[in-house]
Amino acid sequence: MPNLPIACTLGPAALKARREDLLGDLVRRAVERVDIPNGYRVRFAPDAGMLADIAKVIELERKCCRFLTFRLTAKPDNGSIWLEFNGPVGTREFLAAMLDL
Repeated sequence: MPNLPIACTLGPAALKARREDLLGDLVRRAVERVDIPNGYRVRFAPDAGMLADIAKVIELERKCCRFLTFRLTAKPDNGSIWLEFNGPVGTREFLAAMLDL
């Protein structure tokens, strides 16, 4: 995989809208957030529609933040849902600034 720059490909207005509506909104809905090397892991309650919401955000974020890697885990028996997202060195700092974390 090529070394992708840690940068969003959106313009300022689109970036502001994305920050409020996509990954930022999703992270605010999490019941727990854990810092991991170069990113975050967030836990969600297994509410109806949550997996679909997460999948939609991943699909859209992959278009503008191409450097991010996503890992989604759904625990058995309607357990917690975990989303991990990270990237190259500097990603967590970029995300913290972009998402106001």
